[in-house]
Amino acid sequence: MIPINQIIALGLIIFVIGLFGVLFRKNLMIILMAIELMLNGVNVIFAGIGYHMKSPVGSIFAIFVILMAVAEAAVGFALALSYFRQKKTYDLDEISELKG
Repeated sequence: MIPINQIIALGLIIFVIGLFGVLFRKNLMIILMAIELMLNGVNVIFAGIGYHMKSPVGSIFAIFVILMAVAEAAVGFALALSYFRQKKTYDLDEISELKG
Protein backbone atom coordinates (compact mmCIF):
# COMPACT_ATOMS: atom_id res chain seq x y z
CA MET A 1 0.00 0.00 0.00
CA ILE A 2 1.31 3.43 -0.97
CA PRO A 3 1.57 5.85 1.98
CA ILE A 4 -1.04 8.60 1.91
CA ASN A 5 1.69 11.24 2.29
CA GLN A 6 3.20 10.27 -1.05
CA ILE A 7 -0.19 10.30 -2.78
CA ILE A 8 -0.99 13.77 -1.46
CA ALA A 9 2.51 14.98 -2.36
CA LEU A 10 2.10 13.71 -5.95
CA GLY A 11 -1.29 15.38 -6.26
CA LEU A 12 0.07 18.66 -4.88
CA ILE A 13 3.05 18.58 -7.24
CA ILE A 14 0.74 18.11 -10.24
CA PHE A 15 -1.56 20.85 -8.94
CA VAL A 16 1.32 23.31 -8.41
CA ILE A 17 2.69 22.66 -11.91
CA GLY A 18 -0.74 23.52 -13.28
CA LEU A 19 -0.97 26.58 -11.05
CA PHE A 20 2.35 27.90 -12.36
CA GLY A 21 1.08 27.33 -15.89
CA VAL A 22 -2.02 29.40 -15.19
CA LEU A 23 -0.15 32.21 -13.44
CA PHE A 24 2.87 32.62 -15.71
CA ARG A 25 1.72 31.75 -19.24
CA LYS A 26 0.01 34.07 -21.68
CA ASN A 27 -1.13 31.53 -24.27
CA LEU A 28 -4.81 30.63 -23.87
CA MET A 29 -4.36 26.99 -24.89
CA ILE A 30 -1.51 26.49 -22.41
CA ILE A 31 -3.64 28.01 -19.65
CA LEU A 32 -6.52 25.65 -20.44
CA MET A 33 -4.15 22.67 -20.31
CA ALA A 34 -2.73 23.95 -17.02
CA ILE A 35 -6.25 24.08 -15.57
CA GLU A 36 -6.67 20.45 -16.62
CA LEU A 37 -3.44 19.63 -14.77
CA MET A 38 -4.79 21.30 -11.65
CA LEU A 39 -7.97 19.25 -11.84
CA ASN A 40 -5.97 16.05 -12.38
CA GLY A 41 -3.91 16.83 -9.28
CA VAL A 42 -7.13 17.06 -7.29
CA ASN A 43 -8.28 13.77 -8.83
CA VAL A 44 -5.10 12.03 -7.69
CA ILE A 45 -5.69 13.24 -4.15
CA PHE A 46 -9.38 12.22 -4.18
CA ALA A 47 -8.64 8.75 -5.56
CA GLY A 48 -5.71 8.27 -3.18
CA ILE A 49 -7.71 9.22 -0.12
CA GLY A 50 -10.56 6.98 -1.24
CA TYR A 51 -8.13 4.10 -1.72
CA HIS A 52 -6.52 4.73 1.64
CA MET A 53 -9.88 4.82 3.44
CA LYS A 54 -11.09 1.77 1.46
CA SER A 55 -14.13 3.75 0.35
CA PRO A 56 -15.49 4.36 -3.16
CA VAL A 57 -16.37 7.97 -2.28
CA GLY A 58 -12.96 9.29 -3.40
CA SER A 59 -13.32 7.62 -6.78
CA ILE A 60 -16.85 8.95 -7.17
CA PHE A 61 -15.62 12.49 -6.48
CA ALA A 62 -12.76 11.94 -8.94
CA ILE A 63 -15.19 10.82 -11.65
CA PHE A 64 -17.35 13.88 -10.97
CA VAL A 65 -14.30 16.16 -11.30
CA ILE A 66 -13.35 14.40 -14.56
CA LEU A 67 -16.84 15.04 -15.93
CA MET A 68 -16.61 18.71 -14.97
CA ALA A 69 -13.15 18.93 -16.55
CA VAL A 70 -14.49 17.51 -19.80
CA ALA A 71 -17.27 20.10 -19.85
CA GLU A 72 -14.80 22.88 -19.02
CA ALA A 73 -12.43 21.74 -21.75
CA ALA A 74 -15.18 21.55 -24.37
CA VAL A 75 -16.49 25.04 -23.60
CA GLY A 76 -13.00 26.52 -23.15
CA PHE A 77 -11.63 25.12 -26.40
CA ALA A 78 -14.76 26.16 -28.29
CA LEU A 79 -14.38 29.72 -27.01
CA ALA A 80 -10.67 29.69 -27.81
CA LEU A 81 -11.34 28.46 -31.35
CA SER A 82 -13.98 31.14 -31.87
CA TYR A 83 -11.59 33.80 -30.58
CA PHE A 84 -8.75 32.50 -32.77
CA ARG A 85 -10.94 32.71 -35.87
CA GLN A 86 -11.50 36.40 -35.17
CA LYS A 87 -8.10 37.57 -33.94
CA LYS A 88 -5.68 34.91 -35.30
CA THR A 89 -3.85 34.75 -31.96
CA TYR A 90 -4.10 32.98 -28.60
CA ASP A 91 -2.27 35.73 -26.69
CA LEU A 92 -4.17 36.83 -23.59
CA ASP A 93 -3.00 40.42 -23.90
CA GLU A 94 -5.13 40.70 -27.02
CA ILE A 95 -8.24 39.45 -25.20
CA SER A 96 -8.40 42.66 -23.18
CA GLU A 97 -9.67 44.32 -26.37
CA LEU A 98 -12.96 42.42 -25.91
CA LYS A 99 -13.90 44.50 -22.86
CA GLY A 100 -16.85 46.80 -23.54
